[in-house]
Amino acid sequence: MSLAVSPRRPVLADLIAHPSARARAFALDAGLVVAGAAAVAALAQVEVPLWPVPITGQTLGVVVVGAALGARRGAASLATYLFAGLVGLPVFAGFTGGIATVLKPSFGFIIGFVVAAFVAGWFAERAWDRRPVLAFVGFVAASAIPFAFGIPYMAFILNVVGGGTFGLSEILAFGLWPFVVGGLVKAALAALLIPGTWAAVRAIDAAKKA
Repeated sequence: MSLAVSPRRPVLADLIAHPSARARAFALDAGLVVAGAAAVAALAQVEVPLWPVPITGQTLGVVVVGAALGARRGAASLATYLFAGLVGLPVFAGFTGGIATVLKPSFGFIIGFVVAAFVAGWFAERAWDRRPVLAFVGFVAASAIPFAFGIPYMAFILNVVGGGTFGLSEILAFGLWPFVVGGLVKAALAALLIPGTWAAVRAIDAAKKA
């Protein structure tokens, strides 16, 4: 029988008395997730009223948050945003919120934001966000995700729940065509902002080493 003593492992009380690196990392991650949700909430209020789906700054926020935080934290941030709105915080466009928003034609786009942030983060984790051209391609792909959720959801709310008789061409006129140019512009802005931030970080690091 060996008398060697194995290294002591922390117990739960150790996490309270002496916060570990993992605990600090979790707190930092939680703060970043909440900050990302707040940024999207702020950009949601940059709005051009349009029926049945308004044009807002949300997509820009979703892409930037996803790229800055990474896939998992980005998705968690937008899931936090979604949950905050559903429980009644006025974080959606027009300072709205509440469970009744699930009946709005635009709600499917908000669901898609969670996946879009993950996709933007996935590209960023593969360093696509370091170069403007690659960043633009990745961000356009991420920006397209909400439409895959939003358009079918909008059709369901308008036609099934609302009793409408809108055809595909009308649904696309409501939920896709008005947003194409704006989506490309917002992807381009993000493709300048994120790589520009990386360039600034590299310049600062180089100055410190000089």
